[in-house]
Amino acid sequence: MQLERPYFPIIYVRGYAMTGGEVENTVADPYMGFNVGSTKLRQRYPRSVVRHIFESPLVRLMKDEGYRDTFADGAEIPDGAELSSRSVFIYRYYDDASKELGRGTRGEIEGYAQGLLELVNTLHDRYAPGDRAQHGAQTDAFRVYLVAHSMGGLICRSLLQQLSRNDRRIDKVFTYATPHGGIDLRGIGNVPGFGFNQSDTFHETRMREYLSLATDTPVNSLDGAFPEERFFSLVGTNHDDYGLAKYAVGPMSDGLVRIPNAYVADTPRAFVHRSHSGHYGIVNSEDGYQNLRRFLFGNVRVDAFLDVQELMLPPAVQEQKDRGYAIRTDYLIDVVARVRGARWDLHRRTNDEGSAVLVDYDKHVRARQPLHLASVFLSNAARVDTDRPTLGFSLDIGVQVPEYLVDGVPFWKRDHYDGGFLFRDKVNLEAFLAPGTGWSLRYGWDTHGPNAVHHSAAAENPLPESWVFEVPVMQDTRPGIRAVLRLETRPWNND
Repeated sequence: MQLERPYFPIIYVRGYAMTGGEVENTVADPYMGFNVGSTKLRQRYPRSVVRHIFESPLVRLMKDEGYRDTFADGAEIPDGAELSSRSVFIYRYYDDASKELGRGTRGEIEGYAQGLLELVNTLHDRYAPGDRAQHGAQTDAFRVYLVAHSMGGLICRSLLQQLSRNDRRIDKVFTYATPHGGIDLRGIGNVPGFGFNQSDTFHETRMREYLSLATDTPVNSLDGAFPEERFFSLVGTNHDDYGLAKYAVGPMSDGLVRIPNAYVADTPRAFVHRSHSGHYGIVNSEDGYQNLRRFLFGNVRVDAFLDVQELMLPPAVQEQKDRGYAIRTDYLIDVVARVRGARWDLHRRTNDEGSAVLVDYDKHVRARQPLHLASVFLSNAARVDTDRPTLGFSLDIGVQVPEYLVDGVPFWKRDHYDGGFLFRDKVNLEAFLAPGTGWSLRYGWDTHGPNAVHHSAAAENPLPESWVFEVPVMQDTRPGIRAVLRLETRPWNND
């Protein structure tokens, strides 16, 4: 069967089941949670619940992209049945841990990874008979996507980093709330290196074993085993709506996985205000699905950077600096990415929710290192407003200073109000592809007209089919900011 980008088969790998009861509930579900939807949306203010129907990632993939399962006559992959390139397969690695369907014993993560590799091999033989014997994992005839939640993402990494490095058959990997850096408990650090039901899977020492990582390599590194740009990490930031674990893990987490541990180094990622699982979970969320859909099938990637030129101090603080006192502060940046016509966010990092971008003054201002705000994947096919041919999206940006330190002492004045912003505005962006000339971009700030675009962004074409647009960010009052919002765009899925 001929597989044509971007519609490759999807393998879903679920997360960790702690208790025997959770294992039995998991194996009793044909889709192991990928079919779980939600009717609840957490309204940000005043944190009430509003009704929003999300049918589940599986159903939406069926409705939006024409995917389907392969179950028939009680079998998972029936012999002789023709498989569609738009198929979803569920990796049922917990079946053997069930006392009713299996032996009732849990395996180690290396065994789960081996089983995943065997499933990939089986599908390879079904979709391209004879090709694996000739080309192995370096074929051009077969591709598959891996989509995983929580521990499922570590199983995928064990396959890629220990069993089958640089396996070209794995086209992309998308992880929801995976503890790529392990699980940390507040005040304790990493979970114990021992525990019941393989809970040591999330301890750094054990992770290095099944990921084949040296002691001096960060545990959240792919270590050259897979292209970083084709690995997406979705990070949850809502710890309030998770279970009892949230009290041990604390804020700046999804209730189980702390934000710094929830992504692979140097990969595209998005932050969404969802919990690890449950009614407000990250897998059964519109936010998560829209990122998944665009990463797998979209046609444009946009990386947003803030190049900070100057952060101006308040007059009273500047006076202390002029006198020779050392000034220190941590700047926080809120950034929310939305697409035109949607009520959900593609990317959301805010100080109020414990997920703001932290600016290091020496690194990002003095040394002029770019500050990465967001990686956004866009899709012509997934446009909410289908009557307009342009890609419309926005970035809500706020730059906040929580506290100034003068020679290490908090500098409070009568005119200081906590929570003030140096800059706060929303930029609306509308991109379109002009035949023969490439991409063009128009933009407008809400302070000059809500939800409107007024200006053309300067464009550069540093690489073939790659475009860079620059938008000035200025607030000339003191305190204030002078910066450039730089949008690096490139084709995605070779489209």
